[in-house]
Amino acid sequence: MKNILIPTDFSKNAMNAINFALEFFKYEKTVFYFMHAYQNEFYDHEELVSRKVFDDILNNVRNESQQNLAKLLKKVKGKAPNPRFTYHTISSYNTLVEEANSIVDRYNIDLIVMGTKGKSNEQHIVFGSRTFQVLKYVQCPVLAIPSNYTNTQPKHILFPTNYLMPYKRRELKLLSDIAKPYRSVIDVLYVSKSNKLSIRQEDNKCFIKDILCVNKVNFYIEDSKKIAETVKNYISKNKIDIIAMVNTQHSFLEDMLFPSTIDRVSLGLEIPLLAMQNATRN
Repeated sequence: MKNILIPTDFSKNAMNAINFALEFFKYEKTVFYFMHAYQNEFYDHEELVSRKVFDDILNNVRNESQQNLAKLLKKVKGKAPNPRFTYHTISSYNTLVEEANSIVDRYNIDLIVMGTKGKSNEQHIVFGSRTFQVLKYVQCPVLAIPSNYTNTQPKHILFPTNYLMPYKRRELKLLSDIAKPYRSVIDVLYVSKSNKLSIRQEDNKCFIKDILCVNKVNFYIEDSKKIAETVKNYISKNKIDIIAMVNTQHSFLEDMLFPSTIDRVSLGLEIPLLAMQNATRN
């Protein structure tokens, strides 16, 4: 059984991520937690001009959040009356990151699914501010869905790695579980000018191979120093449906999260990103 958290700002992009998740996990017994954290919306409210109206505005924002979640739940149940699914809604006067981390711990969340962008949907950025915060600060894998993306049957998954980090079993198992129902092929890609691996790299490669043993896995080495450009070209040439990366300090994914690097790399992320946080959890 999967426990999945879906933060929402009730935007079109958020709804697209929800629709993706409902279709993608339709074969699995899944508990969905739809969460709206409204603290920032409250403080940014245009009518919050003095302390006198503090309680009234807070009650209004809270009621609107609860009502929108109720409407969302009704819509989801009508769209996906799947007996394998269980739904919960959470309305919280909290920040997105603090509430998400709390829910992850409280309900042992396996995966967060959300859009790469929210209401702003600015074309020149890869990640909206909400997704950026979750990717950087929430200790849970994230599946980020681009705007209007609808392909829920991935046949080809790319996993770029330098084999230098000791991966967590739980998160590699998640990648395996995501690929298995669709018989997705996983390409593990190492971009380097050398095809020789150190003992550490060999051991980490063996660990990946062991965890992904139930999947069809190919191991490739691309001769290049330009990691970002090589990954981008690989996605295009091989019709990749999902890119999976581990988000740790000094990783390729961390570099992507900075706008200057995103502009330079221009990956675009027209396919879903599975960001594995490599965090230790029970």
